[in-house]
Amino acid sequence: MATKASATTTTTTAVSTTSTTTTPTSIDGYKLGKVLIEGKTKQVYDLPEHPGLCLLLSKDRITAGDGVKAHDLAGKAEISNTTNGQVFRLLNEAGIRTAYVKHCGAKSFIARKCEMIPIEWVTRRLATGSFLKRNAGVPEGYRFSPPKQETFFKDDANHDPQWSDEQIISAKFELNGLLIGQDEVDIMRRTTLLVFEVLERAWQTKNCALIDMKVEYGIDADGNIVLADIIDSDSWRLWPSGDKRLMVDKQVYRNLTSVTSSDLDTVKRNFIWVSEQLADIVPKKDHLVVILMGSASDTSHSEKIATSCRSLGLNVELRVSSAHKGPEETLRIVREYESVMNNIIFVAVAGRSNGLGPVVSGSTNYPVINCPPVKSDNMQVDAWSSLNLPSGLGCATVLYPEAAALHAATILGLGNFMIWSKLRVKQLNNFITLKKADKELRGVRNA
Repeated sequence: MATKASATTTTTTAVSTTSTTTTPTSIDGYKLGKVLIEGKTKQVYDLPEHPGLCLLLSKDRITAGDGVKAHDLAGKAEISNTTNGQVFRLLNEAGIRTAYVKHCGAKSFIARKCEMIPIEWVTRRLATGSFLKRNAGVPEGYRFSPPKQETFFKDDANHDPQWSDEQIISAKFELNGLLIGQDEVDIMRRTTLLVFEVLERAWQTKNCALIDMKVEYGIDADGNIVLADIIDSDSWRLWPSGDKRLMVDKQVYRNLTSVTSSDLDTVKRNFIWVSEQLADIVPKKDHLVVILMGSASDTSHSEKIATSCRSLGLNVELRVSSAHKGPEETLRIVREYESVMNNIIFVAVAGRSNGLGPVVSGSTNYPVINCPPVKSDNMQVDAWSSLNLPSGLGCATVLYPEAAALHAATILGLGNFMIWSKLRVKQLNNFITLKKADKELRGVRNA
């Protein structure tokens, strides 16, 4: 059980309801300026020697109920900072635009400055917690497909009231020159869903169910929406094996009617366990896309495929072999990779009479993708030789280098959440690009 996981370090837990802190002047060589903002569990410092950046310093503090319930928790700041860094590095690797820059000291990290939008975005896979109180009749555990999304205005005095899209738009938040309207709400909604789905798939590799989570956004100096703030065990519900009784998140603390030192030690062990699971959650790059070209003259076309593959996080190797002129060598190359790799995809690049793809497909059980270097003067002939396959062969055919890379990534992404995530981020970026283009050009132009 997660609640019984051993701690990596032994630290005495304080059970006081007040917190005293000393003000640092520098951390890991970064000179600290004024405190830009201070919350219940963190401080944000200006970095006068690094314009455009700030430092977020976590506190050894745990709170619930808009701060009504609060305790010191020795070691929490370091655990939170470690967890946050692991999460944001994962999201950065996937390609999601965030404010996170790098780890800085045990309890802090560097981020790009941004003006925060005072809205919490909550995504839920299962109905539980406050959702049940606000939606009478919905049973606990009701599964949302797609995930349910809710927004809340950050206002402790009024217990963070739930807001609609219309309320967010009507508030006319303007941050770093960007007015938050329908387009911006749509972008944040799509990004929030993607963040949840990426982390949900990541946690599935650890047999843990991500039940719900909250995120926040800021607007950077260039007017871009970026995922910001902190994501740690305060930010989500996490149930190992999908069992609520094994919860390892802050809900354990929220549920306590009275808080003892032993209770806080349990909460802390849970947080450490989460951080330990995240340490190796990014999957290994144990795959390879082998681009087989029938001639060195196909190198330019093959390099375009390779470039697109690398942009999606795929390992690539280029080889030259002709199924017509050297069939034995072609099959030897195929066997070479089969003997050392389990996750292989072969991309066949051959024009005119494409025997390369069909020969490889008929000799291996790994996926084969034809991507002939077609030219305008012989496109139909080149494409037809890849499409008109003998019975019993199942290699796919695409005409453009990017399409070959995307098809390979789609296959490999079935067993690798990071590759899957990069594909989803590519889709999100397409959506954002179209949104921004439409916003710039829309409007009636009078005759």
